[in-house]
Order: sequence, then structure tokens, then C-alpha cells
Amino acid sequence: MSIVVSKSLPSVSPSIPNIHFSTFSSPSSSRSRLILRQYQCHHLPFPLCFRTFHRCPIRCCSSSSSMALHEVSGSTPTSELQDCLLYSRAFWVTKSIIAWNVDVGTDGSCFLYASQNAALSITESGVQGHDVKFKLEQDDGGLPEKVVAKFPHIRGYRAFKVPPFVDTISLLKCQLAVAAFNFDGKCSNATGLQLPGILDELFSYDGPLGAHFAKDAVSLYLWAPTAQAVRLCIYKDSFTSNPTETVQLMEVNGVWSTKGPKDWEGCYYVYEVSVYHPSTLHIEKYFANDPYARGLSSDGKRTLLVNLDSDTLKPERWDILADEKPTLLSFSDISIYELHIRDFSANDDTVHSDLRGGYLAFTVEDSAGVLHLKKLSSAGLTHVHLLPAFQFAGVDDVRENWKSVDNSMLEKLPPDSAEQQAHITAFQNDDGYNWGYNPVLWGVPKGSYASNPNGSCRTIEFRKMVQAINRIGLRVVLDVVYNHLHGSGPFDENSVLDKVVPGYYLRRNSDGFIENSTCVNNTASEHYMVERLIVDDLLSWAVNYKIDGFRFDLMGHMMKSTMVKAKDALLSLTKERNGVDGSSIYLYGEGWDFGEVAKNARGINASQFNLGGTGIGSFNDRIRDAMHGGSPFGHPLQQGFVTGLMLQPNGHDHGGKDVEEHMLTIAKDHIQAGMAANLREFVLINSEGKEVKGSEILTYGGEPLAYALCPTETINYVSAHDNETLFDVVCMKTPMQISVDERCRLNYLATNMIALAQGIPFFHAGDEMLRSKSLDRDSYNSGDWFNRLDFSYNSNNWGVGLPPKGKNEGNWPLMKPRLADPSFKPQKSHILATVDNFLDVLQIRYSSPLFRLTTANAIQERVRFHNTGPSWVPGVIVMSIEDGHEGFPGLSQLDPIYSYIVVIFNTCPNEILFACPPLRARGFQLHPVQVKSTDKVVKKSAYEPLSGCFTVPPMTTSVFVEPRKI
Repeated sequence: MSIVVSKSLPSVSPSIPNIHFSTFSSPSSSRSRLILRQYQCHHLPFPLCFRTFHRCPIRCCSSSSSMALHEVSGSTPTSELQDCLLYSRAFWVTKSIIAWNVDVGTDGSCFLYASQNAALSITESGVQGHDVKFKLEQDDGGLPEKVVAKFPHIRGYRAFKVPPFVDTISLLKCQLAVAAFNFDGKCSNATGLQLPGILDELFSYDGPLGAHFAKDAVSLYLWAPTAQAVRLCIYKDSFTSNPTETVQLMEVNGVWSTKGPKDWEGCYYVYEVSVYHPSTLHIEKYFANDPYARGLSSDGKRTLLVNLDSDTLKPERWDILADEKPTLLSFSDISIYELHIRDFSANDDTVHSDLRGGYLAFTVEDSAGVLHLKKLSSAGLTHVHLLPAFQFAGVDDVRENWKSVDNSMLEKLPPDSAEQQAHITAFQNDDGYNWGYNPVLWGVPKGSYASNPNGSCRTIEFRKMVQAINRIGLRVVLDVVYNHLHGSGPFDENSVLDKVVPGYYLRRNSDGFIENSTCVNNTASEHYMVERLIVDDLLSWAVNYKIDGFRFDLMGHMMKSTMVKAKDALLSLTKERNGVDGSSIYLYGEGWDFGEVAKNARGINASQFNLGGTGIGSFNDRIRDAMHGGSPFGHPLQQGFVTGLMLQPNGHDHGGKDVEEHMLTIAKDHIQAGMAANLREFVLINSEGKEVKGSEILTYGGEPLAYALCPTETINYVSAHDNETLFDVVCMKTPMQISVDERCRLNYLATNMIALAQGIPFFHAGDEMLRSKSLDRDSYNSGDWFNRLDFSYNSNNWGVGLPPKGKNEGNWPLMKPRLADPSFKPQKSHILATVDNFLDVLQIRYSSPLFRLTTANAIQERVRFHNTGPSWVPGVIVMSIEDGHEGFPGLSQLDPIYSYIVVIFNTCPNEILFACPPLRARGFQLHPVQVKSTDKVVKKSAYEPLSGCFTVPPMTTSVFVEPRKI
């Protein structure tokens, strides 16, 4: 084994490279290195070299990329080999092994090169500018199993052994490359290296990170093992240009730290980091926020030294909030209401203008929005799910910087006009609205929702919001987005983690470019310190802000092990030690399986089929699609079980009557499985009359329908912030000639199915008020105009113009006649009736534990579906839930009031009579809540004991109960 050391590693003072902007052009003959710098939309790999622009299809970016190209000056070799350094196709996976998919042959050789001042260049004759050079020997045994388990996507790579006496820790602070040579000594291949494997092995760390406050000191800790130097800059305020103090941090095993005086508390700081960045091939020096930041300046450029344990930041009775939380006996009792913080009050005239759209709006006890939440809570609702409230990009934290449109002008425009959306989109990146799925710093409350984005207002007001919601009788879920980050690289103002440890936090493909399947900058929870940051962040929100649950955006892009570790860490929290009962914190998320993680390509991911048995919930898209028809990505007129398929044709070609009938039977099977909590082992009679398990029914994509092992692993829903609202779906898919009364009743039916299903029901805020976004399919950046909620019940926001053209223009011809037709628009009476219906169905759910069974066995034993097999009555679902009673001694008694419940969902436009012999001669009565309902139609429901025949009015949910004999 030959080893060549060119010279000892020198002490280098890195400097910022000479960078200037230039317009895009094709590669010049000088082959100067060109790197794309991206703004606003970061979905393209970074770095890139002369690649094609394309549009971002996902919600957190604008419809087209806004980019500039900058050129890093300096001469480079003319050889094509030099471009190899733009890639990182080799993986340093352990201290002793580098994985590279290259064949050096029997006579070839491979070397590792390092340059502390990033001076590497490559020609056919070899690598120039290195400080250190080592020969690597190929290991014919291949990659060890532990490496393949951690990095399954490189399982076929060759293994190259690193000499045991190499100073690995020093090399990791350098520009690194490996090069392969032919037998004649000419360089045949070269590339940079990806380092997460070796960083995890050498620098995994469980000690303190971020700011820690003692009685007389403040200590700071930063994990940055590849950094060459880290300096702390302290500022007395958020706006002064020059720091009042600078301190050089000391490093021990990859962790940089310093200790300062107590009067640092309340100051701002940034880290000046000197580090090699693979996206520029340079040693960079730049300022970065603390990844463990708990506070920020209003411009987001400085971290606030905020002590969350300080009594001055706690509302009255904050420390005993855990004892005042609304009671939660079981996760099966949960029901969730998804709400955007700004939507809640931005349009509420009963809230002072200074508080609208912010945290403190929830503290206004007599506001229309708070009174509405109190109604929902009194009816049984348990949790409010808040869309992202951490620090995200897309909304300036300083309200004075926002631009807005004159609503009075928009209100005068026709309901099908394109002018509204043109005015809104002109300011959509400069207004106060965005859903918030553009994460910058996970652990800091968003400043735009606070009355003052500087100082500690964010902390105090967020806590007051949580406390106020709890006092309404509701628990709080926070929407967290750990699957991606909005910024990357050394130049993006929203980049944090990729500045501190470049190339570690973001998942990269086999070429070394950032994966972007989630939209932009996918994170890599399979890396130890990424997982640790996620878990630490969740613990901070739970302990410091008393959060009661977490919803994970694109959870399938995280590893299952991360989710399980997070669940276990939260479960360990106790009131006595942490002021929090961790056993009551519920976790759920989007378990979609796609992108580079699909089919466990990066390890076992947190997708629907992998989470069975964990108790972590995932959204059940099967029941949603069966009710709607098609999918959110299909034809907008494709009908489903609730939107008129076969029973009320809308003119769309579904393939003929036989096809429609088959589609309807399949949709019925999917809904019934969902109403049984989408359990894998639940046995039901399918549309062919056969007994099958939920997992034996297939989706249209050929996958098993059911995936859950316990009921709380299924989140049943029919709409969410993504895609159209429920009312808009109904308006689009039902025939144009039906009445608004019928559309409202179909809206009832859909929410009723979700509310009365086993598992956890999830409702999009406003579905109970016929909420419309004027048919907008993706309102993430559509402003207050298209996202308005009206808790005065005067309007549902239908017909406020054609929705923004970016995601909707192709369907404008379908939308225009519907928006223009005044018969589509509900009146206040319709909205009030819908609210009453929703309150009724919540009360029904919480009137009996039979709607909230806690185990898979209990559901299998007690839940039955009766209108099954090939002779079923189309458009009708009949579900019974049986409790212990005389004649059925095998079942234990759960409900002290009712011994038997039958629920019938009739989506037909006509009344139906359904005879069920097994339910003959029983004492069924219409549920007392429906007897007292303001809905006169449901009161026409009836049961005839001799025949076992049920009468159900058109487009109605009828609930029959058998009172227990006393």
C-alpha cells in the first residue's frame, strides 16, 4: 500500500470567493465553472451545471422558477474531468471504507485527495492542488451489511479501504476527492465525496446543543464537525450593524462551544462559519443562525438568546397548564379540526384589527371564531390542528412590509371573473399569507403571527394561544415539516442547516445533488444528527409550548425509526419532571410512499404500510377518493360514492353503465373498510359476496387497501388544506342542474361518514360551514381573498372569482359556468343548517363509546355492514355496531345507554326502504340528537320492527339506537 503525503495540512484563513452575477449562457470555451443560484423556488438540484429550467409542480413554490446564474471566477483546466468535481458520487461510509461505483480493473488504482484551501483540479495526468494523497485498496468482500442497511441505495457499490493511520478528522474539514487511474497512469474517473456515513460514525453526539442558560452564564454549543473555524457575533439588538462582541469558539469532537456572561440573555447572535461547501467547491465564510434557535430577529437573520424557562415569558398559570388540559381518556376519543392561524381571524370583524391573523386572536373570548370553536368543543371535538407556526419563508415577519389589495374593489367584480386572481397573484409573495410549508427554522414560532416579531413576543403570545385554546376545551396539534427545508447552499438567506454542516442535513442522490421529491431540499432523517434535531425539536415544542400532538407533513419521507424514536421520547415526558404528560401526545402524518424513499429505498420509511403496530396515525386517502371519485390528480368531473356516480350522472364519460356500477361497488368496499378503521385484518363481505380481509381488497393502483393494525393508526378524512374544499368538490362533480339544497346535503353526508367511522376523524376548518375557495385546488399562496373563513355565517366564499391560474387555468372552462350560476351559492340559512348538522353528528359520535372502539378486536367483533354482496342497494351503506346485551353474552358491555346502533348513509336522490332480516324485532329508535335536530328531513327516518325495514330520506344519514333495557 503506497501513501503519499504532499505536505502537512496548513492553517488557512478562508476567504469568501470572488462571485459576481451574470446572465445565463451556454458553456464557453474557457469552461469556467458555472453554478445555478436559485431564489424562491429551490426544487432544482444544487449545484447544477448548465441544466434545464422547469416548473415546480408543488405547493410551496411559485409556478415558475426565478433564478440567476453566477460565475465563480478563476481559471480551470479544459479537461472534461474537471466537471467531475461538481459531483459527489463516492460515499465515505465508515472510517475505514469509501464506497464508489467505479471499476478500477486489476491494474488500475484509486487515490483519495484532500485540499484544505479547496484547490483541487483534475486533468488526465492526475489531481493537482492537493495537500494529502492516499492510495485506496479495493476490498473484494464488498460493503459490510451495516453499511448496506444504512445506505441501501448503494448496496452494489465497490468498497475501498482507507489506511488505518489516516488523520480522518482533519481530512473531513477539507475539499475531498477520489480519482481512479488506468494501468497507464491516466486519470479515468474522479468525484467528490458524500460524508454523512463517516460523520455519523465519528461525530454522533448526544450532549448539549444550542443555548443553555445558567444562573450566572450563557453557554452555546454548535455541532459543525466539517467547519474549519467558527466565530460568535453578539448583537445588543436586532438592527445594529456591528457586533458588540465577537468570540472564537473552541472545538471538541466536532462540537464548537463557548461560555459568556448572563447579560448575553436577550441579545442576538449569529455564527460566522468557515467551511468547505460542495455546491461551490470553495471554502466559504458566511453567517448562519443557530440550528437550535428558539428566537429570531424580525428579519430572520439573527438568533435571539431567549431563555424559555424565564418566568417573564410565561402567562399566568402556565406552569400548571398540564393539569388544566381538556380530559383525554384514549386516543380513540380524538377528533381533529385543521385550521390555519391567519384564516381563523383575518376576516373576523369581532377581533381587533391589531390582533387579526395572529396568535392573540384566539384569546378574544367573545369573538365569532372563538364562539364557533366553543360550539365545536361542546359538541365533542377534541383537537385543533394548526397549520405550520414555526419560522417559515414566504411571509415577511414585519407587517408594515406587506402589500394588499382593496377588497371593496374585488367585491364588485363578477363571480367568474379572472380579475380577482390577477390582483391577488400580483402581490402573493409580498402579502401576509402563506400556508407555511417553507421551513427555515423548525424550533422558532413564526414572527408574522406575533404582534412584534422582535424580542420574546413570539414566545409569550404563542403560549397564550395554546392556553386559550385549551381553555375552550380543545387540545393543540402543531403541523411540523421535517421532510424538507426551504433554503440550501451558502448564499440563500433561508439556508441554515446546509451552511453549518454542508451536505449533511439534506438527502442527496447518487450524483451528490439534493433530492427534491418533496418539493425542495429533502432532509435525511436517516442521518443521526438530523434525527436528533427532529426529536429535540419535538421535545422543545411539547415541553416549552405544551403542544398536545404533531402532524407530520410528507411523513413517508422520514424514516420509521425516527418516528418511533420521537414517539418514545415524547412518551417519556411526565408532569412531575417535565410539566407535560407525554402519554397524551398523539402523532400522525402523511404516509405517502414516493420519490427516492419509495419501497424503502433509503431504509424503512414512515409510510402507511410500514407504520402498522406503532400507534402512529396516517391519513386514509382511500376513503377520501372513494367518496369524491378519482383522485386529486384525476379528471375533476370523475364522480364517486357521494358525488353522484351512477345515481346522478354529470355527463362525464366514466366508461358506460356497467363500468359505473362496478366503480360504485368498489367505492362502497373502500368506504366500508375505512369506516372499520382501515384495519388489515377486518373481515367484511365485498361487492362480489366474498368474505375478505381489508388487506385483500386492492386499490385501483393494485396495492392492498387496508394498512392499519389498530384504529388510532387511521386518520379518516374527506378534505384537508390541500386540494379543493369539500363543498367545492361537490359543486364540481355533481350535475349542474341539481339544487344547492342537494349539494348541502351531500356535504353533510361526507362529513357524517367521517364523523361516524371507527378510527380518528379529521375535518378541514370550514367544511362544517360549506367553506369554498372558489374552486381553488391549491390555495397555499392565494391570499386571504380565496382562503376566507366567515364565522358570522353570512358567506361561504363561493363565487369570488376564478381561482389563481397557476394550478387552475386548465379547468377554468369547467369552473366559469358554475361560478357564474347564482343557484350554486348557498344562503346563510344553508350555512347555519350545515353547522347544526355538524354539531349534531359530533354529539352523536360522543354519545356512545361504540363509535370510538379502541382495539382491532373490538371492531371486528362489533362492527358489521349489511348492504353487501352483488345484490346491494346502490348508493347505500348500512353499518351496525353491537354492544353486549341479552342474547349475546360473549360481548362485554361498553355502552351503559345503548345496546345496538345502526347507521344508514343514503346518497341516493330518493328515499330508500332497506329491509334487514337480522335486525328484525328490535327496539330501534331514531337517535335523540336527530329527533331534536333542526333538520326536518332526517326526522322522516323510521324503523318497522316486524319487517326489520328502515326508511331513510334522500341524501341523509340516519342513526338508529336501541336503548338498553333497565
